[in-house]
Amino acid sequence: MASSSSSVLLRLLLLLSLISLSFATATKDYLLSEDKGKSPSCQNPNLMLKVKIWVNGKEGGTVEGVGAQFGALFPSQVEKAVKWPVVVSKPLNACNKSSSQLSGAIALSTRGDCDFTVKAQVAQAGGAKALLVINNETALSMMGCPDNHTFDLSIFAAMIEKTDGEYLKKSVEDGNKVELLLYSPKRPLVDYSVIFLWLMCVGTIVTASYWKTITVVEQNDEPYNELAEKDSKAGTAKEDSEDETLVLNVGGAVCFVITASTMLLLLYFFMSSWFVWVLIVLFCLGGIQGLHNVILSLILRKWKSGGQKGIHVPIFEEGICLIITILQVAQLPNIKVATVLLCCAFLYDIFWVFLSPLIFKDSVMIAVARGDNAGGEALPMLLRVPRFFDPWGGQNMVGFGDIVFPGLLVLFTFRFDKDNKNCLLNGYFLWLVIGYGMGLCFTYLGLYIMNGNGQPALLYLVPCTLGITYILALLRGEVKQLWSYGTELFPTLGVPTQEGNRSPRV
Repeated sequence: MASSSSSVLLRLLLLLSLISLSFATATKDYLLSEDKGKSPSCQNPNLMLKVKIWVNGKEGGTVEGVGAQFGALFPSQVEKAVKWPVVVSKPLNACNKSSSQLSGAIALSTRGDCDFTVKAQVAQAGGAKALLVINNETALSMMGCPDNHTFDLSIFAAMIEKTDGEYLKKSVEDGNKVELLLYSPKRPLVDYSVIFLWLMCVGTIVTASYWKTITVVEQNDEPYNELAEKDSKAGTAKEDSEDETLVLNVGGAVCFVITASTMLLLLYFFMSSWFVWVLIVLFCLGGIQGLHNVILSLILRKWKSGGQKGIHVPIFEEGICLIITILQVAQLPNIKVATVLLCCAFLYDIFWVFLSPLIFKDSVMIAVARGDNAGGEALPMLLRVPRFFDPWGGQNMVGFGDIVFPGLLVLFTFRFDKDNKNCLLNGYFLWLVIGYGMGLCFTYLGLYIMNGNGQPALLYLVPCTLGITYILALLRGEVKQLWSYGTELFPTLGVPTQEGNRSPRV
């Protein structure tokens, strides 16, 4: 009963891990849009702004805005920005000459009744240093200009959200001295938090590869060898109960990806915030059990006698502990199954990220991973690292599936090298770890080239792992051996994979 429930949980977690993908995101894009106006006077990029506020000489926080496609370009460094007082335009729409004294100030106006360029021309004629438009909704919009119109505007122009604008307007009307400093900091080409995330991903796979070597006591090898030689049915049953393993086969790999696609569509159409919160709670509870499982393995390594106690924990964990457990329990028997699984996952990732917008209104995988249909609540299947050095904030993320699926292949090569007594340089494991690290680098290079838009990481990781495996196998003449591998025992797992194997196959 326990074995059956663990198998079901593992399959569910494998399916859920395939849904998530690698992508970087921020609270607001530094470049709101690359579209520019048709007029030669309307060629500014739509850059996001930081608006620092002072009320009666006291700093009151920072809000965000967006620069206009016309007028002066905002400085990228706060040291080069100038602080100016705010004056509410009269009339408030700033479509006509203002009765307020705008000279040397920022003219605050509402949106509507005339073009943005007309408002800016009125403010500039009144001696204003900048125009700040209050949007009519709690969002930001691009400030364009009429097509084929030429005008001379040298002041700054920007827009802020309705809530922030009303706060500024009320503060000025209450008699407070409000000052603003506007600038547009550039997003760094590379945020150093990516390095930490890279180390987490590569380190998780390496740790999972050596986990049994670290935690399994040495004296367990001899009893296993004796059992293998005697082919004892009773002994095999005991091993299976203590070391449950799911061995993937070709049919299971194909069905697995088809089932994952079906689940992805169901989540896309029917996912709600309550469902996401259920997953979050379950992953939190599982995370506690996962930590218990990892710590217990290390304790039993130190105190070998503790292994005599039959302690079993459900295979349901969060984060790195979850990934390590999946990689210990699931296994690829040979390169044939690995090829089918990773190629299917490769096509799965590309289709649901890049091709699904041709059928649906947006990218299905990105929408599900971000929780667009669940009130912004993202699925708890991502490793996240805050973008510490990005002035626009946000997070770098990598999906569990982008670690688990290449990791299954890396662990297979680790077992293959160990069984065939290959050294690091003459084996496959080291080169696949390097290839996986390179694939992550290519993934984030694609993210930066695509301005932070979600990328299917398996597009880069599969060629850098499976491709390297085939190149090395061809050079060494070991393709047939890898293709038909799995017909012998796996000493490193303690579980036979032929007729004596009672491990569930998926």
